[in-house]
Amino acid sequence: MRTLVVVTVLVALLAGAMAVACQGWFAFEAVDIGFHGTLALVLGVSLSLFVGIGLMSLVFFSSRSGRDNIADWHRQGAAGPEDDP
Repeated sequence: MRTLVVVTVLVALLAGAMAVACQGWFAFEAVDIGFHGTLALVLGVSLSLFVGIGLMSLVFFSSRSGRDNIADWHRQGAAGPEDDP
């Protein structure tokens, strides 16, 4: 039951965000975006998504592989980098 409520709220938020995006998009229908503007928009969004997805993938990979355990020295009670002689 709790999962159903969470999914329903998330779908409602997504629908609201899409409604606001569509309203904003169609509010400026008098503005003409040429081919180069459309190309720049598509490339910019695609590149931003690619970089974001790639960086988040690296974060999850690093977390699961244990490579970032060295940076977690303060939680393990070990001596930190500033304690080195």
